[in-house]
Amino acid sequence: MERSKEIYRVTLIGSAVNVLLLLFKFIAGILGHSAAMIADAVHSLSDFLTDIIVLIFVRISCLPQDKSHDYGHGKYETLAMTIIGIALLMVAAGIMYSGVTKIIAWTNGACLKAPGLLALWAALISIILKEAVYQYSMIKARKLQSQAVEANAWHHRSDALSSIGTAIGIGGAIYLGQEWTVLDPLASVIVGAFILKISIELLRDSIGDLMEHSLPDSVENEIIQLAESIPGVSSPHDLRTRRIGNHYAIEFHILMDGDMPLRKAHDKASEVEELLRNRYGQETHIAVHVEPK
Repeated sequence: MERSKEIYRVTLIGSAVNVLLLLFKFIAGILGHSAAMIADAVHSLSDFLTDIIVLIFVRISCLPQDKSHDYGHGKYETLAMTIIGIALLMVAAGIMYSGVTKIIAWTNGACLKAPGLLALWAALISIILKEAVYQYSMIKARKLQSQAVEANAWHHRSDALSSIGTAIGIGGAIYLGQEWTVLDPLASVIVGAFILKISIELLRDSIGDLMEHSLPDSVENEIIQLAESIPGVSSPHDLRTRRIGNHYAIEFHILMDGDMPLRKAHDKASEVEELLRNRYGQETHIAVHVEPK
């Protein structure tokens, strides 16, 4: 429960910043006649919506095991990460489409209106605030080992990156003259490309977990080494691993002396389990099958 409360706290702080920024950006984009700033405002709106998703799904993921969920509800947190990735992908596609449309219009002779200083200030303020929220959220994500908070942190970072591109485009469109007003929509396309990259990375990781991808080789090798470090335990094999939300699931077989008393064999297997839980967390699901050698 303490973990879920901390996740709520982190997410609510990000949400408060997102609400302030999305209102400021929409106003600045409309009054400042900036397509890049309006695109940036839509991105901040998607940030706010994903905050709501995190709050809902993390609450569900913290529920204990029940008759319908023998392994707990941790996958809901991974599902939240997937939804955030999809939201980012859609935002990126919309921003890039809007920017390309304006660039094509400009190449066909359309006159694009130069953005105002209000839009530039909105971009600069957004960079500072969103980078600060990213750093704070990432520190908490690592401490809490939360996929959803980490995904949301990257969403904050993508907003900061988009604001950098927006600031460059708006600044160039303002100070370089009418012939350079195309920099504003061009900046929105670059921003969209950044967001697209982040969304693909998030979806790759989250879908991998939902599809039961094994843990990295480095983790699996460490599991084998830890098991072999227990005296009397040998030849760990048939290792199967996966993630369940922010926890690991580990299953494997070990060999022990066939003449060993059952109680002693059980104690050795329990020693292996305890060693792994001390390394990967007490919520780790571990199943050790003992075979005689």
